[in-house]
Amino acid sequence: MTTPTTGLPSGDELPMVGQGTWNIEGEDLENALRAGLEAGYTHVDTAEGYMNEATIGDVIADADVDREELFLTSKVLPKNLNYESVIESCKESLEKLGTEYLDLYLIHWPNPAISVRETLQAMAHLKAEGLVRNVGVSNFDTYQLSAALHVSPVDIAVNQIEFHPWLQRPELVELCRENDVTIEAAAPLGRTEIFQDEVLQEIGEKYDRSVAQIALKWAVDRGVTVLPKSTSPDHVRANLDLFGWSIDEADLARIDDIDRGQAVYDDRLRGWEGDVYGISP
Repeated sequence: MTTPTTGLPSGDELPMVGQGTWNIEGEDLENALRAGLEAGYTHVDTAEGYMNEATIGDVIADADVDREELFLTSKVLPKNLNYESVIESCKESLEKLGTEYLDLYLIHWPNPAISVRETLQAMAHLKAEGLVRNVGVSNFDTYQLSAALHVSPVDIAVNQIEFHPWLQRPELVELCRENDVTIEAAAPLGRTEIFQDEVLQEIGEKYDRSVAQIALKWAVDRGVTVLPKSTSPDHVRANLDLFGWSIDEADLARIDDIDRGQAVYDDRLRGWEGDVYGISP
């Protein structure tokens, strides 16, 4: 079954389920990605900071995938957000991935030490040169996204954020939707912490589906693109099996009600004593 898509301002279509690759490398990544491509994933998400772009490029080349049928995303580290470094990082990612363009290029994390206007001007240059087709941000809160939207010379197509049943972020979601910014859910399974949730377990039993499938299906039904990741080929396949069945609206509403405002990684409480997301003192 074809994965549903959501339209971006450029007119491109973003598949609403993508294969996440954070914290996976080597043989585990090769096996998971091969399984994903064979299962029908057409959307792969990586980043400069994941240090696995070369492996992904090799697997894609070996799989003989039609590049035009694949939606490929990478991200630039916060330490590389000045104008020239953005361009250099993008070209290095393209070389490692073995592709002439990225479908989506994201600012991985905001860097308060570098002007977001400068970064987005570099992103606009990359888009004008055809090296990236869509530009976006990642891990931007409402204040940071509002500022970026105010100064950006290019459409901000996506905000990739931590989003799952325990962290639903209604104000940020509303801001994104008001500005035609697609929401992508990083850690849509709460890095497995949500698997212990009794409501999700009960709904999973009702529909004879895993907690992971229930959480992913709920997010997609709420208009959010999901990027689940797994080293298990079976789980990779199951994470795409979200269509051809439905969850009743009453059960979707039950999931809406379990929001705890609880982050598993984006707690906004990080200090600045050492190397923070590539930003060194």
